[in-house]
Amino acid sequence: MPPSVKLVIKVVPGSSRNEVVGWLDDVLKVRVTAPPERGQANAAVIAILAKALRIPGGRVRIFRGHTSARKTLDISGLTESHINVRLQRPQ
Repeated sequence: MPPSVKLVIKVVPGSSRNEVVGWLDDVLKVRVTAPPERGQANAAVIAILAKALRIPGGRVRIFRGHTSARKTLDISGLTESHINVRLQRPQ
């Protein structure tokens, strides 16, 4: 069974650009241009993180917080150390 990691993020919808901003302690901050309507921001978050992690979007899913700015993602197929390296998390 492939590894699965939970990742807590803070989403800022309606931003001027799509980007992974960086780490705020144990929370990853992500900006998306999509509005927080009809799942648009959630879809953008999944696409941005899948690209940053270099994995297919189907391996990133929102586990908790579908309607909240603070979300918990479930990322399959990578270990926590791989995620930390790819998202440049300070050790």
